Amino acid sequence: MPELDIEEIQKVLPQRFPFLMIDRVIELEPGKRVVAIKNVSINEGFFSGHFPGRPVMPGVLIIEAMAQAMIMLFYDAQATAKEKMPAYYLGAVKVRFLAPVFPGDQLKIIVEPLKILSGAGIVNAMAEVNGKEVAKGELSFSVKE
Repeated sequence: MPELDIEEIQKVLPQRFPFLMIDRVIELEPGKRVVAIKNVSINEGFFSGHFPGRPVMPGVLIIEAMAQAMIMLFYDAQATAKEKMPAYYLGAVKVRFLAPVFPGDQLKIIVEPLKILSGAGIVNAMAEVNGKEVAKGELSFSVKE
């Protein structure tokens, strides 16, 4: 179960600051499971407007972190994808938010496949802070070369 640092993650994900939502992959079982970490800092630009006086990480960015972890899982599982740098498209999102995420939290994202095909898939995704679920659901995606 390899651990990937930010340099290795940036070789896979096209996102960059301010939309890179994964800081480290702490567990990766190709095609089976990925566990990623997002350190949530008060220095994140979105906190200035969401919300002044009560900063909360926007749910859409939690979904983005889940989607980026999903790419890490699919990318590693598909050897041919490594050579072609495909584009990933998020499809249906069915996510429930269970608790807010605040500055100083460490978001742990766990993604496991439900169904993976050569050009698409559905994953089960969960985000937690200190062992408490903050979001969970299903994401679907497609891949274009």
